[in-house]
Amino acid sequence: MKQTPDRIYASPQEQVADFVFNEAVVRVFPDMIKRSVPGYPTIVENLGVIAGQFAQQHSALYDLGCSLGAVSQALRRHVQVEDCRVIAVDNSSAMVERCREYLHAQDSMFQELLPVEVVEADICRLDFRPASVVALNFTLQFIPREQRLDLLTRIRRALLPGGALILSEKLRFADDQEQALLTDLHIAFKRANGYSELEIAQKRSAIENVMKPDSLEEHRARLAEAGFSKVVPWFQCLNFASLIALP
Repeated sequence: MKQTPDRIYASPQEQVADFVFNEAVVRVFPDMIKRSVPGYPTIVENLGVIAGQFAQQHSALYDLGCSLGAVSQALRRHVQVEDCRVIAVDNSSAMVERCREYLHAQDSMFQELLPVEVVEADICRLDFRPASVVALNFTLQFIPREQRLDLLTRIRRALLPGGALILSEKLRFADDQEQALLTDLHIAFKRANGYSELEIAQKRSAIENVMKPDSLEEHRARLAEAGFSKVVPWFQCLNFASLIALP
């Protein structure tokens, strides 16, 4: 499908509003995230591969904060387990509507895919079914910090023995020099992908009050408190990483 280029922050804005996943963002989201998140295509495709190692019969595979369903599509391509169902959840009605369109298009291109259910809901209020795989792909960082432990605890309770949570997040670093270096490298990544200084600055202003990253140590401690027994980092590119958390 043809991608619409991200030009949301290309013109000067008198007052930069907080970032929201509205229709304007939905139209450019594939281009935006590919040009903003180092390693994103690798994470998404391999998330499907990893899920294939943990998926179990008679269980749900959750894509929480599914946006346009890239992870759901990867799950359906790679998981070949009978009687599984992908449940994709997002609280943005614009995202959910377009996600359903993309997954319907996937159905027309491939045969014998896992069934998928797309739900518009707040993942912090979701009643989880027994699950063998839960994906939180750059979603937890948008949840208020005081709600993150409760969400992870409920995910842990829903996970079947032998299942896994796959958590991808932007990281912050306690060491000031490390934080500064990786921030500068991330900005260089955005420049290399065609974003102007104005776009970079305005996007940073829009998202700084909305997205609150944690350090790897904070993730480990919170996951342990939620009841996970093992946390395995499997990917990092600059200040973006993905972890496998085992029950």
